[in-house]
Amino acid sequence: MTIDREDLVGIAHAERQRLGRMIQFAEPDTWEKPSAAAGWWNRDVMAHLAAADTAAAQLLAGQPAEELDEFREQLNGQVFTTDGWNAWAVNRRSGMETRRIVDTWGAAAESLLEHAARLSDEEWRESRFPWLAGDIAATYLVQSRVVEWFLHGEDMRATNGVGPGWQFGWQHWPVHLTIDLGVRMLPWTLAEAGHDLSGRSIRIAVSGPGQGTWHWGLGAGEVPGPTAHADASIVGRAPQLALVAGKRIDPEVLLESGILVLGGDTAMAALVLRTMRAYV
Repeated sequence: MTIDREDLVGIAHAERQRLGRMIQFAEPDTWEKPSAAAGWWNRDVMAHLAAADTAAAQLLAGQPAEELDEFREQLNGQVFTTDGWNAWAVNRRSGMETRRIVDTWGAAAESLLEHAARLSDEEWRESRFPWLAGDIAATYLVQSRVVEWFLHGEDMRATNGVGPGWQFGWQHWPVHLTIDLGVRMLPWTLAEAGHDLSGRSIRIAVSGPGQGTWHWGLGAGEVPGPTAHADASIVGRAPQLALVAGKRIDPEVLLESGILVLGGDTAMAALVLRTMRAYV
């Protein structure tokens, strides 16, 4: 499914506002408490988002991503890793007031969406921006931010007194876009993990908030034909699959409970499920 720019930017605005409301109602003392993201306090999660969204906003504005470039320069030839960038960006904000971190994130997120809306149609379709694992199209850069806001919102909700998303009802689009990004990244994540499933494909069909169906080739650039049969399948509930793609829940628990069910080549389906990831 392809979402046009107006709809995607609108969805992103809604998720940015949802995260903003969660921040507004969080218990003040919980910013200095651990989040569900291992090793990070809730304020650290916001520091990570502030750094990433500032970089993304600068790129969409046609400017250098200053802090991201600074990190790359200080590597002195060492390999860039997303984990390294995240830790560096969070650690350098360790002495910053939480309110300033939150304000920086809010301004960066709004700037990102404003510049996404201002891109020409040609820029939206054709331009590529130097992101964490390589060049990325504007549509996937915006989608990745929605996914980050959703997943890290859940990380903070777990310990900040607001409560997890399911208590208020899952929202369709952040769940759907998280699964969608995880599916689109499968050829890359499988290859990164050392698995070559070229020539094979998987069908994913999930119901509930975020529902959708995908038939995806597992080799780089492979697109199954309209009459092609998938080699394996994953069916079940969308919110839980989104959390698997976000590495927030163990897929084995969902398989044991029957929330997710594998079909066809079940060994391959299990490998895909364990490897699936909705972020770089």
